[in-house]
Formats: sequence, C-alpha cells, structure tokens
Amino acid sequence: MISSVSHTGRRPSPPGALRRDALLLDYGGTIDGDGERWAVRFYRAYQNAGGTLPFPEFEALFKESDRQLAREPDIERLGVYDTFERQARLLLALLPDGGRLDVRAIADPVCTETLETAERNRGLLERLSGSYRIGVVANFTGNLERCLGELGMTPYLTAMVDSARVGVTKPDNRIFDIALRLLDRGAESAWMVGDNFEADIRPAAALGFATCWVAPENRPLPEPDVATARISRLSDLLGVVSG
Repeated sequence: MISSVSHTGRRPSPPGALRRDALLLDYGGTIDGDGERWAVRFYRAYQNAGGTLPFPEFEALFKESDRQLAREPDIERLGVYDTFERQARLLLALLPDGGRLDVRAIADPVCTETLETAERNRGLLERLSGSYRIGVVANFTGNLERCLGELGMTPYLTAMVDSARVGVTKPDNRIFDIALRLLDRGAESAWMVGDNFEADIRPAAALGFATCWVAPENRPLPEPDVATARISRLSDLLGVVSG
C-alpha cells in the first residue's frame, strides 16, 4: 500500500488538474514481467536447471551479462527469444557452474513466461490506446522496437524510446523529455509506469508525472508518498489511470 492508495488504487487528482491522457511504460520487468525483473526470472530458470549460486552472486554476474549483451555486434537484429538465448549463453559463460547447464533450459522458460505475460498485456494496451497516447521508454540494448513488434504491441504505441538508440538512460531526465516530445505531451499530462522505483518512479515523479509502480506485493516500498499508485500486475493499470 502507498499512503492512502491501495495496490489497485490511486490518490485523487487535485481540483483543476489536467486530464492525464498519455502513458509512458517501461519494458523489461513491466510490460513483459508484471514487476519481475529479468534477473529474477533468469535466476528461477537457473535454479530449476540445477544452478546453485546464491542470488546476490548470480545477480552480479547477470549484470555483467547485460553489459556484454549490449555490446553484441548484431544485437539490433535480435528478437525476443534470440535476445534471451544470447543472454543465457553470455551468462552461463560467466557462472562458475554454467558449463554444466543447458542454454535452452535457461532461455526457454524465461521466454515462455514473457510471451504469456505479454499476450495478456497486449490486450491491455489495445484497450488503453483508444483513450491514451502510449509510449515505451526503456533502458535497453538497441532492439526494443524489434521486440515490441514481435510481441504485437507496436500498433498501440506512439513512441518507443530505447536508451541504446538515444544515448541516454533512465533515470536521466533527458530520456523522459525525448519520450514526451514524441507523445506531444508534457509531464503534467502523463503517467509513468514501471517496476524500477529508482529508474522509473522517482525521477518521473520529480518531473511532474503521475506514477504507478508495478511490483509484487511482497516487495518493500522504498519510500512513501513518491508513487501515485502501486499495482502488482500491469493488468490492474486500467483501473488506476481511469479511476
């Protein structure tokens, strides 16, 4: 719960506030994960495949695989599954027990979960697109548009901002400014929706966005009175922004 806001609710807008008719959403962990970061989903697949490294050690190596993935020369051509498969290969090469694990045992379940979540959330975007200008702003690797296209989401989007393409990453204000220009809206007319409190929610709130944090209910709230609303599944967003 956030202040007086339930996990599916929101604080009321002040009298005279502009209608917020634009939505910016994060991609990884938000549209494709309902608040679960890639590191968490990869770790679950790793454990199920027989991996034994504790999560903090795993996460440090996962972050290194993220950096390596962004440097892959063909990254902009990779779609959803190929991105997961490439990252799984890079990750297993870093893990001390990765040599005995199968790449597909890691990539396949992560991709399956992603496709199931994205299928549900595509329907949400379709509904919202009738009333809102929608954009995706993500710290990504240069292939955001390709992945969103494979997931069937691009027909509902006005803007797609990939940090690797624009040269600036969240929480830098400039990436939000780029997205707002593409949406032809100001922050006072927009929501920012994401799973990363520090990269998505805090900077957007400071800019004047209404914000919705997507996080499992057992995740501790970093700070009260920053986010406008909190939900545990992206499918609850419609009730928040239209409430």
